[in-house]
Amino acid sequence: MLFERIHTACINDSDVPWIPFTPYSDRVFVKYFKLDPIRGETIVLLKAPAKGQMPRHRHTGTVIVYTVAGRWKYREHEWIAEQGSIVYETAGSTHTPEAVAPLAEADAGDIVTLNIIQGDLVFVDESGRTLATESWRSGWDRYAAYCHAQGITPRDLTAFG
Repeated sequence: MLFERIHTACINDSDVPWIPFTPYSDRVFVKYFKLDPIRGETIVLLKAPAKGQMPRHRHTGTVIVYTVAGRWKYREHEWIAEQGSIVYETAGSTHTPEAVAPLAEADAGDIVTLNIIQGDLVFVDESGRTLATESWRSGWDRYAAYCHAQGITPRDLTAFG
C-alpha cells in the first residue's frame, strides 16, 4: 500500500543540541531538526539575546518564522513579531533582524524562533554584496563539527524517516 512507503520522523527537542551560530555569533544558538538535501530545506530553532541585531541577509527561497518567545522585527519594517506570530518571507527578500524590548521585565528572556527555510540564507553588506552563504550543507557541517568536538554521536538529520 502507498501509505506504507511514506516515511515520517519525530525528533524531540532533547535529541539535538543547541549549537553556537559561529562564525557569525557566539551569543546566538541554533538547534537543527531537519537538513533536507533534496529540497534544500532547513528546519531550525534559533535562540538570540533579547538585545542586539543579526546580520543583514537575503533569502533565495521562502522562509516561515514562528516566534516561540521574545519580540523582534526587521529594521526595514514597522511590524513587531512576538510570541505566537508567524512571519512569511518571500524569496528574494532582504532584511536585518533586530531584537525589540520586551513589554515587561518578566519577558526579558531570549528570543526563540522556529524557522522553516527553503534555499539559501545569504548574508550581505549594506551594498548588497555577498559576505557568506548558509544552506542545509553548512548547517550539517556546523552540526557535525559541534557533535564531534563534544563527543556526541550526530543524528542523520538529512535522512527521511
